[in-house]
Amino acid sequence: MTTNITFTMVKPDAVEANNIGPILAKINQAGFKIEAMKYMRLSKEQAGQFYIIHKDRPFYGELVEYMSSGPIVAAVLSKSNAVADYRKLIGATDPSKAEEGTIRKLFAKSIAANAVHGSDSDENAQIEADFFFSKLERF
Repeated sequence: MTTNITFTMVKPDAVEANNIGPILAKINQAGFKIEAMKYMRLSKEQAGQFYIIHKDRPFYGELVEYMSSGPIVAAVLSKSNAVADYRKLIGATDPSKAEEGTIRKLFAKSIAANAVHGSDSDENAQIEADFFFSKLERF
């Protein structure tokens, strides 16, 4: 199932560093339309539920702690080929390996504090968007 949406979060490290505006500017410049967006703070329970797919991995506890440590910006983005194009825009998880000009190369601090989340498949984009936004909150 191919969709034209993807989901992103500006993570706590990037919010704290005042990079919301510059990151959103890069998203807009890349031709994405913001379908829904909210500024919020995840509880540990919400972060745990969102990342439940990683529950059995050794980094799960740290991930939940980190994602509930400060505010985030959640957004649904649309564009043809949204998931693949956004993954290219954000760059590699490890910012030292990310291509020049990508969001993570510009704004990430480390593999763990990598500035943004991006859906890894069309199916997960829909699941992640539905986790944060009702149909009434999307435009």
